[in-house]
Amino acid sequence: MTTAYFDCLSGVSGDMVLGAVVDAGLEPDRLQREVDRLAVGARLRCESVSRCGLRATRVRVEIDGQAPDSEHHVDPGHPPHTHLKDLLARIDGSALAEADKAAARRVFRRLAEAEAEVHGVDVETVGLHEAGSLDAVVDITGAVAGLRLLGVTRVYSSALHCGTGTVECAHGRYPLPAPGVLALCRGVPLVQTDLQAELVTPTGAALITTLAEGFGPAPAMRLDTVGYGAGARDLAQAPNVLRLRLSDPAAAAGGQRCVVLEANVDDMNPEVYGYLFERLLEAGARDLYVTPVLMKKNRPGHLLSVLADPVHLEAVSDVVLGETTSLGVRHYEVERRVLERSTLSVETEFGPVRVKVARLNGRRRVAPEYEDCAGLARSRRVPILSVYGAAVSAAAEEPE
Repeated sequence: MTTAYFDCLSGVSGDMVLGAVVDAGLEPDRLQREVDRLAVGARLRCESVSRCGLRATRVRVEIDGQAPDSEHHVDPGHPPHTHLKDLLARIDGSALAEADKAAARRVFRRLAEAEAEVHGVDVETVGLHEAGSLDAVVDITGAVAGLRLLGVTRVYSSALHCGTGTVECAHGRYPLPAPGVLALCRGVPLVQTDLQAELVTPTGAALITTLAEGFGPAPAMRLDTVGYGAGARDLAQAPNVLRLRLSDPAAAAGGQRCVVLEANVDDMNPEVYGYLFERLLEAGARDLYVTPVLMKKNRPGHLLSVLADPVHLEAVSDVVLGETTSLGVRHYEVERRVLERSTLSVETEFGPVRVKVARLNGRRRVAPEYEDCAGLARSRRVPILSVYGAAVSAAAEEPE
């Protein structure tokens, strides 16, 4: 299980993601084999380049021997015209892995929804020009396949740094960030820089906003690998690179930095808490609880407390403010220490049960998963404590 964190201090584009994935250790030949599954005559050209003195990997996509100058390099008089259904049909008809097909479909649907919003048309009829080109298809499918090959299971990102100025698109000259990028990045932290360049492209924005679980500071993790993907331009003010950090969060040493969010609630139907807890867990909460408190005017109420990673701060805050009657939420940073943990599946007389295993100073502690035990207790019509006991006994017999 590997976590990926993207540092987007110079923005993000599809080819920068490809470069970062290769620079992080993925062999170009393995990535080329995945691209070959598209059967579009695409070749990846990888080279080591320097961006403001920083070494990085540049990946160029060539279609039948031709490489576009940039994601927006089109003939304004005859722009290519592609619809979402065409892109999805190409992906579905390819030999890509099913997981990569599903991820690519989500990315392209987000692209189409953003363009449809900008142009005021239906998502199924909107014309995808630059972002629907074959090299964009290769960028997106190559990126999701490359992350899978690196073993990435979770993706996070920094705020997206955008450039200033204008860019020539199929419909004319647009201000930066491009309207499609802004539509894709609603709810995502953006930083407007004074760099006169397009730093965040529609393809890059679609990839990162679809794949990333959260945006903000890097989560606590033990660093394994760093990769640098170079953009097409060599900017004078800053290295035009996308940095990719890979790590195993379970191997994080020492304390882990988290945030605690709190809100006072005194006028909400308590039936809402069950649904609220489900939404908070979906948004990234690690732990949550409610404490009875006596509030101002001697009114009984509840203190809602939520523990989360810093990258999930905004998402969790939105749920608290959107799903409760509270008018505000406060937060502060904390450090926590966690035991080394793993999960194993054991066989019992009632059926299989997943068991959490924690270790401290050579000692092992086990805790059967409640949902597994409850499900078996219902189906076998036995006491849940009998299932718990059987799972604990089975786990004790498992070798270290």
